[in-house]
Amino acid sequence: MGLFNFFTQEVAIDLGTANTLIIHNDKVVVDEPSIVAFDRKTNKVIAIGRQAMQMEGKTHENIRTVRPLKDGVIADFDAAEHMIRGMIKMINKGKGWFFPSLRMVICIPSGITEVEKRAVHQSAEIAGAKEVYLIHEPMAAAVGIGIDVEEPMGNMIIDIGGGTTEIAVIALSGIVCDQSIRVAGDNFDSDIVQYIRRQHNIMIGDRTAEKIKIEVGSALPELADPPADFAVQGRDLMTGVPKQITVSYTEIAHCLDKSISKIEEAILKALEITPPELSADIYQTGIYLTGGGALLRGLDKRVAAKTKLPVHVAEDPLRAVVRGTGTALKNIGNYKFLMQ
Repeated sequence: MGLFNFFTQEVAIDLGTANTLIIHNDKVVVDEPSIVAFDRKTNKVIAIGRQAMQMEGKTHENIRTVRPLKDGVIADFDAAEHMIRGMIKMINKGKGWFFPSLRMVICIPSGITEVEKRAVHQSAEIAGAKEVYLIHEPMAAAVGIGIDVEEPMGNMIIDIGGGTTEIAVIALSGIVCDQSIRVAGDNFDSDIVQYIRRQHNIMIGDRTAEKIKIEVGSALPELADPPADFAVQGRDLMTGVPKQITVSYTEIAHCLDKSISKIEEAILKALEITPPELSADIYQTGIYLTGGGALLRGLDKRVAAKTKLPVHVAEDPLRAVVRGTGTALKNIGNYKFLMQ
């Protein structure tokens, strides 16, 4: 067994629509955008992660960039497997020819179908995993924040990622009720693209939209410490010439309003179907926000105003899920909620 352990490498993977993170030996070793660039002629991988991200929207006809995951699930099987393999190679950089067998824990959205689950399983196996365990994202997020999930105590987790928003009430190491909606960071980006196009007659790309969201994105039209206005460059649709405009956080708050309302509706729906004993617990403990969407300015205040419950934003919300997956990896024997 000791020898077998020497040959086994344990990794925890948060396979996200926007970013993929990998933990190995309790350290986040890979934190890259989930994107792959292929050569169209030979179909070889040119770049993975940050390098491929820089190519997105700027490619000529011989290069295509692919985002293997859509709405939190694998949309392009082949690309996903190349991406997982490439990112695992990043861990073993400079280790020579020796590839140990892998034990992986991968997190998946809670609203995933059996077919989609099998896709994750298979692409991990093709990428070289001997053992694959799956964990639901809200569960991983709860463990990552430091909640004791095995207690008979209800906690509500909202994980707003790139492709899905996962809302779950967790007690006794299981998900009691959950809502998984496909409105999340990517929808915010496309809302911004459409708004800038409608309002300012300027065409921008997804990457620029994401930059706007990070710099001046807001869930409330009035903030206590507002961010400075942000300069946006794009193509003027009237003249076809590049042009620059400035956008303020108030504008972005208005254009994200619809998508955030959908998330609020899902939160209320999840609270509605929660058993009364757990509702009492949630009134005490409040709601925990994780995922990249939790970084949106004023989102916690807006959810708190809507639900009249205390809302806590996890520290380093982008890494909460992968931290929880890493903890699950260490306690593979003890945690009952890991699925094979």
